[in-house]
Amino acid sequence: MKSTKLFLVSIVVVLTLLTTQAFSQITGRVIDADQNLGLPGANVVISELNRGVATDADGYFSFTGIADGQYTLRFSYLGYQTVTEMVVVEGGMSDAVTVFMESGVLINDELIVLGDRLRGQAKALNQQRNNTNITNIVSADQVGRFPDANIGDAIKRIPGITIQMDQGEARFGLIRGTAPRLNSITINGERVPSAEAETRVVQLDLVPSDMIQTVEVNKALTPDMDADAIGGSVNLVTRGAPTGPRVSATMGSGYNFLRSKPTWLGSVILSNRFMDDKFGVIVSGSIHDHKLGSHNIEAVWDGDDSNAFVDEFDQRLYVIQRVRRSLSASLDYKFDPNNTVRFKGIYNHRDDWENRYRQRFAKFEDNGDRTALARIRRQTKAGLDNDRIKGARLEDQRAMTMTLSGDHLVAERIQLDWSAGYAQASEDRPHERYIRYEVNDVLVDYDLSDPNKPGINFISNIPNSDFELDELTEEFMTTTDTDITAKFNLTIPFGNQTVENSLKAGAKLKYKSKDRDYTISEYKPLVNDYDLLSDVPFSDQTVDGYLAGDYVHGDFSDPEFLGGLDLTNSGLFEAEELIEDSLPANFEANETVTSAYAMYSRDLTDQLFLLAGVRMENTAVDYTGNQLVLDEDGDLDNNQIQEISDSDNYTNIMPSVHLKYTVNPSAVVRLAWTNTIARPNYFDLVPYRQVNFEDNELAEGNPELQPTTSMNVDLMAEYYFESVGLLSAGVFYKDVNDFIYFFQSLDYTDAFSGNTFDAYFQPQNGEGGQLYGFEIAAQRQLDFLPGLLRNVGLYANYTLTQSSVETILNEDGEARDDINLPGTAEHTFNASVSYETEKFNARLSLNYTSDYLDELGEVAFFDRYYDSQTFVDANINYTITPNVRIFMEANNLTNQPLRYYQGIQSRMMQEEFYDVRFNAGIKIDF
Repeated sequence: MKSTKLFLVSIVVVLTLLTTQAFSQITGRVIDADQNLGLPGANVVISELNRGVATDADGYFSFTGIADGQYTLRFSYLGYQTVTEMVVVEGGMSDAVTVFMESGVLINDELIVLGDRLRGQAKALNQQRNNTNITNIVSADQVGRFPDANIGDAIKRIPGITIQMDQGEARFGLIRGTAPRLNSITINGERVPSAEAETRVVQLDLVPSDMIQTVEVNKALTPDMDADAIGGSVNLVTRGAPTGPRVSATMGSGYNFLRSKPTWLGSVILSNRFMDDKFGVIVSGSIHDHKLGSHNIEAVWDGDDSNAFVDEFDQRLYVIQRVRRSLSASLDYKFDPNNTVRFKGIYNHRDDWENRYRQRFAKFEDNGDRTALARIRRQTKAGLDNDRIKGARLEDQRAMTMTLSGDHLVAERIQLDWSAGYAQASEDRPHERYIRYEVNDVLVDYDLSDPNKPGINFISNIPNSDFELDELTEEFMTTTDTDITAKFNLTIPFGNQTVENSLKAGAKLKYKSKDRDYTISEYKPLVNDYDLLSDVPFSDQTVDGYLAGDYVHGDFSDPEFLGGLDLTNSGLFEAEELIEDSLPANFEANETVTSAYAMYSRDLTDQLFLLAGVRMENTAVDYTGNQLVLDEDGDLDNNQIQEISDSDNYTNIMPSVHLKYTVNPSAVVRLAWTNTIARPNYFDLVPYRQVNFEDNELAEGNPELQPTTSMNVDLMAEYYFESVGLLSAGVFYKDVNDFIYFFQSLDYTDAFSGNTFDAYFQPQNGEGGQLYGFEIAAQRQLDFLPGLLRNVGLYANYTLTQSSVETILNEDGEARDDINLPGTAEHTFNASVSYETEKFNARLSLNYTSDYLDELGEVAFFDRYYDSQTFVDANINYTITPNVRIFMEANNLTNQPLRYYQGIQSRMMQEEFYDVRFNAGIKIDF
């Protein structure tokens, strides 16, 4: 903590020494003449001084240190006509400059006006070109041109980003071959807490794509950014108020072919400025009601490569309704050109109602003739049958972020910005119910000749009277993750009128708390009404045309019956809380991160820009969990359940250097050397001990886990077309230390209790690893070609990633040296082709990711891989009037499944199909 105080004192002293003479300033705003929206990333140059700045996210700019006199301001923007304005500085004052820029570029001496799609692309590329660090920017207009319902689906189009699916929607993002834990998701620059129970990972499908103004992917972090992002940081910028009134609405419907059910969607945006444009307000809301599902098979393999056999096999049918709601508001008040205060807030709420029908085959006794005797269990997942839970498993996830911030010019030249934020994410799963019936020694097909599709089915119909009640449980789980932050930044420019250097420094305090409360109880009926499957309401869940293969499900107990059981009636059921399952899962964690930084930037030459600095982050974390103690017979000793706490404190110093070389106004080269961190998941740190008695497995937390750190080098070259387009190529390298993996061991003897378990699991640190690769990207409207070809647009990017890991130990203590970092997909490719006229736009898009290691097993045979995936989407837009547009969208035209495999690609571990879905609707904008 002493180092933190010394660092902060040093910043204050340096800033005090640098506050010298008073200067005048020029301020203003650049606005899109057609849309009345501020233009972010516009170039503003004082011709006489050859000094330039870029406008901020709302189109504002300012110059300080300007002597009295007359100056020419030159405004330029990709895809827009250049504008010049004269301004007079007299007596230290000048009038605020407001410039309206009109779209249009000269192509073959013809002025071409941008369509809506290119206007959005121009905004993104201008911001990307003017950023100091290596980024990818996607504007809301670009997002709207792809059929992407949530922000996860939108970012999969960005170079180097891979997504993981949940029920056909993008849920988690991987950046440049790094697992989701090694990246960060922020909203308006502040880290978003996670509704996931055990991790820091943010669910991207919680955020609708139409609620975001800009997506910024920072692949090389500057010192003024939180350093907890090894792969990169995805910043979601919410909408800001335009210069005038705006009303925008979307209404639509769709169809999910797997469920044969409709989809409903709608959104609205209202905004205006008041009080002589000083006060701006924008509010927006959206809703998306989607009835979806999946057809799934899963296999657990045992043995080895020469003798692999299925130990368990699942056939699963999911029936889901997912409702996503979002509200956001942004208010800003501009007291004068030098002082602005803003409030931004966004609230996302997703309800997930799920019924699952799972048929599990296990305990096979192979007859050697492609048949076997097996145990079959049929389990129904449901929930309490009331108006809120609807007889389904309800997963209620919410995320809220609120930020109050200000920008001020103090002491003539010093720029001060500050913010205070509150964010919370939660997940509530009430009254989650499971009922399971089983039958033993059933003759089944057991054909493993095709490990891609194991031929496991019951041979003849099994009477429901043969299925006996095996288990009836109810669970409750609540997870809460809360962040409270406060920070400030000071920027002091110094130098003369023609060369402006600056020192920026600041500090931040972030307090986080996370906890999980989980209970599970088992219920034994005191009456004989539920003993057999034939005794309860049931229905056949066999699906004609089951996408996962030719499998027969048979009869399952109805979710309405399960949801209607009065489990609180002690005359009907005897309840027993399963503390061996619930207590080890419960934890509390608190984390305080105190950070400070300083960075220096200057123009070394007219073309070469330098930014160098250092960031210090001190992490103090404490956590509490539960340990289960077993007696000498391996049974739970209720008197020996221990609550145990631990804590840790560490400091990371992370220097960085960024160089930006502007070859010419169209070409930029960037080089970055950075150092970043990824903290362990909270639950991994908790010193819990959890025993799975049914499978005889032991899992433990690890309070000795160290944070993962990385030294990163990035080089990127970019060429921007004035007609709005981009060519880019770059390389990257990461030297990763203390990465975290799950150690697994078979036939493990526990030193604490002396008991032997079939399997043991614990998160541990590996020594190190390297990750490297290159990426190329191109986007261009072919408007230089004649005739109809000029309406064609191309968008493509490709990323190659390689990685290696040092010193992963197997159960015998031997090092494995033939593996990659989990999450490293070797190939990622995006492509789309569009055709656009003044009123019509059509696009066909492809997204491909190769397979990659997802989770390490105790030996290579048990490694889990996420298989390759190819998504093809299409959308069409037609402009009826300047204010009204209709659209049609199609997703997953290839019916791409989610697929995992074990060890080798032909050994299927999970395969889940979602089928095609369509949307259509109307958009109105005034």
